[in-house]
Amino acid sequence: MWVCSKLWRVRTAARQWRGLLPASGCHGPAASSYSASAEPARVRALVYGHHGDPAKVVELKNLELAAVGGSDVRVKMLAAPINPSDINMIQGNYGLLPELPAVGGNEGVAQVVAVGSSVTGLKPGDWVIPANAGLGTWRTEAVFSEEALIQVPSDIPLQSAATLGVNPCTAYRMLMDFEQLQPGDSVIQNASNSGVGQAVIQIAAALGLRTINVVRDRPDIQKLSDRLKSLGAEHVITEEELRRPEMKNFFKDMPQPRLALNCVGGKSSTELLRQLARGGTMVTYGGMAKQPVIASVSLLIFKDLKLRGFWLSQWKKDHSPDQFKELILTLCDLIRRGQLTAPACSQVPLQDYQSALEASMKPFMSSKQILTM
Repeated sequence: MWVCSKLWRVRTAARQWRGLLPASGCHGPAASSYSASAEPARVRALVYGHHGDPAKVVELKNLELAAVGGSDVRVKMLAAPINPSDINMIQGNYGLLPELPAVGGNEGVAQVVAVGSSVTGLKPGDWVIPANAGLGTWRTEAVFSEEALIQVPSDIPLQSAATLGVNPCTAYRMLMDFEQLQPGDSVIQNASNSGVGQAVIQIAAALGLRTINVVRDRPDIQKLSDRLKSLGAEHVITEEELRRPEMKNFFKDMPQPRLALNCVGGKSSTELLRQLARGGTMVTYGGMAKQPVIASVSLLIFKDLKLRGFWLSQWKKDHSPDQFKELILTLCDLIRRGQLTAPACSQVPLQDYQSALEASMKPFMSSKQILTM
């Protein structure tokens, strides 16, 4: 039942975000109580009318912006990243799918332009991020209800704000929620150069945790290793090195990890399990290899390993909006202290979206594509 209810909310929110439905309370005197013009505005948006290859189904279109109602907020998008979940949603391979046609993008940072008469928590000039997925951030402007937005401080870097609401939140919750880790404990992860992986490295370092970071071998492996170590990674190894018998000597100088974070699946996840300490947990939050997680019977019986999953959308459903806001502020504190930076980014103008989409789907792409408006 919750899936149906959640899906309905996502569909409705997505319609409002892209201006295809009037937002709640947009009729009557309240609609004229904001400071900007009440005349309908035209905005540019990246829209897809059916699921498929993002490079083929996404189009740049002009949409009419809905009027601002009493509880609504008009925002100008500043920057919005292209995440793997965005690609999966366009392909139709995600847990929540907005009603089509839809505006792409689940994450980004916007600046408040105008507010309705009933809005009390936001004012023009504030920075905000979407509270939930499926809102359609790949566009120049939007009208949304106040409750669908979370204010973030404007004194953090723009790229950090634009990439704050998904990957760092996922990294923080996985480090905190599954094992009671103490300073000096170790964590192993694959896809370590991903947005989540880079956040895991930095947050773990801030918590005093040691990380073993697995990446695919590539021509510039030393350059990648140096960059991840500059973020706080203690060890960077390739998938091939992880499979070698010599790995058993690896843990003579450091404790076996009690937590493994899997974003790949297939053989990579099996190797992560092999390295876990007895009673440890592997958390799966992605499946880049599109292969199942295979756990040997002996590991489950004799090492009592635990297999768990994590999805930020479900975490938000299970927790209050205030708890999510608290999480965001915790991460902002890390950003201010210089302990959490945005992943390596390439800023691309909205009109050049085709090249950004293509780059985001290339293998070994270590730079996150961020659309600027």
